[in-house]
Amino acid sequence: MKRGGRDSDHNSSEEGTAEKSKKLRTTNEQSQTCDWGNLLQDIILHIFKYLPLLDRAHASQVCRNWNQVFHMPDLWRCFEFELNQPATSYLKATHPELIKQIIKRHSNHLQYVSFKVDSSKESAEAACDILSQLVNCSLKTLGLISTARPSFMDLPKSHFISALTVVFVNSKSLSSLKIDDTPVDDPSLKVLVANNSDTLKLLKMSSCPHVSPAGILCVADQCHGLRELALNYHLLSDELLLALSSEKHVRLEHLRIDVVSENPGQTHFHTIQKSSWDAFIRHSPKVNLVMYFFLYEEEFDPFFRYEIPATHLYFGRSVSKDVLGRVGMTCPRLVELVVCANGLRPLDEELIRIAERCKNLSAIGLGECEVSCSAFVEFVKMCGGRLSQLSIMEEVLIPDQKYSLEQIHWEVSKHLGRVWFPDMMPTW
Repeated sequence: MKRGGRDSDHNSSEEGTAEKSKKLRTTNEQSQTCDWGNLLQDIILHIFKYLPLLDRAHASQVCRNWNQVFHMPDLWRCFEFELNQPATSYLKATHPELIKQIIKRHSNHLQYVSFKVDSSKESAEAACDILSQLVNCSLKTLGLISTARPSFMDLPKSHFISALTVVFVNSKSLSSLKIDDTPVDDPSLKVLVANNSDTLKLLKMSSCPHVSPAGILCVADQCHGLRELALNYHLLSDELLLALSSEKHVRLEHLRIDVVSENPGQTHFHTIQKSSWDAFIRHSPKVNLVMYFFLYEEEFDPFFRYEIPATHLYFGRSVSKDVLGRVGMTCPRLVELVVCANGLRPLDEELIRIAERCKNLSAIGLGECEVSCSAFVEFVKMCGGRLSQLSIMEEVLIPDQKYSLEQIHWEVSKHLGRVWFPDMMPTW
């Protein structure tokens, strides 16, 4: 009886295994004969969102169901037009036939659009032609990006303004606009404000020579929801800062100012009153004030004469010891400092002063400068672990009696609380 029971259990076990194998074979056969064309469109849509445009276009040719998904509005809300001339650019361009299809079938679906153009006038003209046809869309973001030389500036001003006005008039909810290096002007900004004042939150328009301080002031006066602004220094005024500080205006989060010398030695830079800066900071105490300086030494005279609320300073050209010394005295909110070049005079005293007075400094980068190893160690010791970014070329550090280049990395690492090495100049 015992042996019979064991045989019975063994037989039932074999039957169970056979049944499982049969089910497994059935499942495999079903998976091999699965009709991929009848997948739920929501699933296909989710997959398509991860595919590059060209792969998505190829996949749309598989069957009618996939082609229908390819043209769903959700896939066309965000699009970047890449416009390049084969003779002048190695980048791939958006195919002309695809552009025609987008304008014909999806222009009313577009919401987040950017144009990336090369340095040719033809590409900029193509971008304007597309913009002028977007009469049925209501964009939320628009970016005009020149990958090389600002080619939009080569266009007739009227042609560019006409195309841009189409978007401003038809987009009643534009929240982000990036139009650096373009011939936008004051009247077109008035059109922008008239149609999008309640929704505009970000405006970047550095290097727009046809815009006046009055034009940008009009934007600040009407667009009370503006949170990020980028412009050239010549557009900055006391009136603009006071407009951004009004009770109606939301607190600004990011203000970028490019201080650029257009004509070396001939550019006059005006002075912003300390009272205007004070009012601005009282209204927006957490704002990031980012300033890029591309000046020659003799042009720095109007700057850093009294306290300004800069948080990020970038010096793209050589800056004197005197100016850096004034930075330490006038920028107590400084968070990041980058100096590309200084000269052959050590910056020991200037760095120590910055460490003493700039209590929020957490990032610094030094290029063609000189600092003694002892002063650099003292600077790091004073700043301590709050220095999250410390980018110093090895050539900057000058060995002295106290520290050699071999010793300094250990000493700096000790005060930072992490391993640190100076940056090395590539040998290629």
